[in-house]
Amino acid sequence: MAARLKAHYPVLYTGSKGRVAHECIIDIRGIQDRSGISNEDIAKRLIDFGFHAPTMSFPVAGTLMIEPTESESIAEIDRFCDAMLAIAGEIEQVEKGVWPADDNPLVNAPHTAADLMRDDWTHPYSREQAASPEGDSQANKYWPPVSRVDNAFGDRNLICSCPSIDEWEAAAE
Repeated sequence: MAARLKAHYPVLYTGSKGRVAHECIIDIRGIQDRSGISNEDIAKRLIDFGFHAPTMSFPVAGTLMIEPTESESIAEIDRFCDAMLAIAGEIEQVEKGVWPADDNPLVNAPHTAADLMRDDWTHPYSREQAASPEGDSQANKYWPPVSRVDNAFGDRNLICSCPSIDEWEAAAE
């Protein structure tokens, strides 16, 4: 994975022969300096491709730690790399000014079905680009239930929406 991605994403902590162990850390800081696209933007965009976001900013701020499990097939690893390369292409569109830094598929990700069905689509990219990056089939599309949330706010302000014990007991009767 590191070998496929290194032309677009600098890889931190390689061995003397340029190899990594079971995980690799890609450095997004230079990308953010050039384009305004952050590691969070990339992580959220991966959701549109059907992937759970990798670890962000650990152990190094401004990075993504990619750590496939032993159960991942080579096809799934290739699909992940293809998604990351497609995202690199989207970042390039932002860097070239094709898409504004504040309105592009990365900063608006993830895209929900409700987002895409709105009558007032005002983004400079198509609904198809938002929903089916690289022409991915929608037959097995994962549709995120919510758009972007403020991760830090959510971490600091956990709100439990579970029914009370009394409500559970009453429902069980």
